[in-house]
Amino acid sequence: MTNETNHPGSPSRWSRACGAYLRAYHAYAGWLVSITWRRFFGLSLLLIISMAILRDMPPLSWTYSEIVADVPKRPGKTAHVPKPKPSESKKNSSDGVDISIDESGVHISTKAGPPVQPPSEPASAEATVPGVTIKLPPGADSQVVKDAVDEARQEVLAALEEAKQEAADAAEEMRPRIRTHKIGASLVPLALWFILFSIIIKVSYKGKVQAEAKAAQATEVAESESLKRQVVEARMAAMQAQVEPHFLFNTLASIEHLIETDPPRAGKMQRNLIALLRASMPTMREANAQGTRDLGRELAMIRPYLEILKVRMEERLQTEVRVSDGLLSAEFPPMMLQSLVENAIKHGLEPKAEGGLLTVSAEIVHGKLAVTVADTGLGFGKAETAGTGIGLSNIRERLALLYGNKASLTVTEPASGGTSVTITLPYAVHTSTET
Repeated sequence: MTNETNHPGSPSRWSRACGAYLRAYHAYAGWLVSITWRRFFGLSLLLIISMAILRDMPPLSWTYSEIVADVPKRPGKTAHVPKPKPSESKKNSSDGVDISIDESGVHISTKAGPPVQPPSEPASAEATVPGVTIKLPPGADSQVVKDAVDEARQEVLAALEEAKQEAADAAEEMRPRIRTHKIGASLVPLALWFILFSIIIKVSYKGKVQAEAKAAQATEVAESESLKRQVVEARMAAMQAQVEPHFLFNTLASIEHLIETDPPRAGKMQRNLIALLRASMPTMREANAQGTRDLGRELAMIRPYLEILKVRMEERLQTEVRVSDGLLSAEFPPMMLQSLVENAIKHGLEPKAEGGLLTVSAEIVHGKLAVTVADTGLGFGKAETAGTGIGLSNIRERLALLYGNKASLTVTEPASGGTSVTITLPYAVHTSTET
């Protein structure tokens, strides 16, 4: 009695055997794919040579015999004896054949048999010893009889030789035949079949492995792109978290100061701050989820932001927004425009004593949306507060993740001075998901 029991969840012997076979098959197929064709054919040739050597070594060289006793039946043959010609009475004996001639005709028989007696009736002639009886017509001459006898004798001799040959063949067929087999005779054919199946596996499994590798590579690329996008979004969120509190605290401090010195300007700055927060706060979560939003909502954040800065910088900052109403519904990534405006003011216009003009424009160029932020400040990288370029680098990475090589960011220095930064991306109308 054994303690082995089959639990409902335990695999059966058949399933375990199939699993082991599949693992062995995949291991062998994977090894076949990993080696080159030159090495494969070299190993195949070595296998054939090894099988040929092993075939002639004990115990594979030992032989065993098989007796084949099947005896096919051969149909009997009868000699065709032509109709004899008449001849005259004569008796002759030669070549194992007795020939006798009397009044009733010519009688031919073998020497081994008893003498053939002339039949008295046609019916009794068929029962005599095998031979040939030639009845001669009355008045036949001797030459006719001689010719008939010679022809009949040749045919009887031929029939005798054929009968002897048939008897010898029958005896040979009755003798049992012996076949000899070698134990290792099938090694080389088995090796050839094994090589053929290995070629089929190598060709078919290689295609499967390549397809799986491509799928894995595509999955890896997708995961890598998703990770890059998350990293860039985290960087942008970190920058936004650093910029917004600083801007917010400065704005609140300015409002507090203006309340005492210039209440109307303080009220104007407060209203613009409320408009800015109203435009930016509810859309942060939506932007992070969708990746893009419309250009109109980006401008809704830029306008109050510029108004607040105009209160702080007074006459040193002039702004101009040139965007047609038809482009307000165009898709545009969030926080990119705000970052460009902040950089233009912080590193271009604010360090300049007399300030300058900030222009935000948008247009369709060759079927693409081009949004430009231009300033008449000190120029790119010339201010003491020049940044490290991380903001522009993050914008380029986000554009590459969202649009590939279909989007770009270019920085130019106009002849009149200052800096111009343009974001170019495919034009598409943003589909709102608000309810």
